Amino acid sequence: MPFNIGRLTVGGGLLISALLLLSGCGDGVDAVRKAAEQGNAQAQSNLGAMYQDGEGVPQSDTEAVKWYRKSAEQGNAYGQYNLGWMYQMGKGVPQSDTEAVKWYRKSAEQGFTLVQSNVQSNLGMMYATGRGVPQSDTEAVAWFRKAAEQGNAYGQHNLGWMYANGRGVSQDIVKAYMWGSLAVLNGQSKADALRDAVAKDLTPSQLSQAQAMAQQCQASNYKNCD
Repeated sequence: MPFNIGRLTVGGGLLISALLLLSGCGDGVDAVRKAAEQGNAQAQSNLGAMYQDGEGVPQSDTEAVKWYRKSAEQGNAYGQYNLGWMYQMGKGVPQSDTEAVKWYRKSAEQGFTLVQSNVQSNLGMMYATGRGVPQSDTEAVAWFRKAAEQGNAYGQHNLGWMYANGRGVSQDIVKAYMWGSLAVLNGQSKADALRDAVAKDLTPSQLSQAQAMAQQCQASNYKNCD
């Protein structure tokens, strides 16, 4: 099943690093590390991301988890999301869907749009597959829709997949095409397989309708998508 999971990128890290550089605190890694060691929660999350990706430091999932946890325990939404992702994927910690869902929920409660939409899409995937929560297609669709309506490409792809397969919603290949095409436009290249597969089953009239709906949905900032 093509449910897509994506780790949240560094977020505000470049802003913190740039400000510290302007203060003459050294290069990017040293500046972020200094802020992290002084207890800055966003810097801790960003340092975790550097360790996870091996950017300026030796790659280490264990170190990444250590810094994500410090950030997450201070209530930072980025740290909470990334710690949840590490638990979901079993990187640097024993794999635990229950822990993943716990940290995703904490992150979602923060209300930051960029973080929130990624969390919503991943929570939808957890419900769709019954990982860490009771399996529920209805709940999965609800979370995918929340993410999709914030412009999240993963949520849009996954909502389109649910429409294509009639899971949690009545099967609707016009809406499946609409959400799949929006996901592609928003950078989810894997969604083109969904969009193109659905297109084969659409009549010319349905295809025109789906394309018009996608344009309307995008133009309304995802507020008018039905």
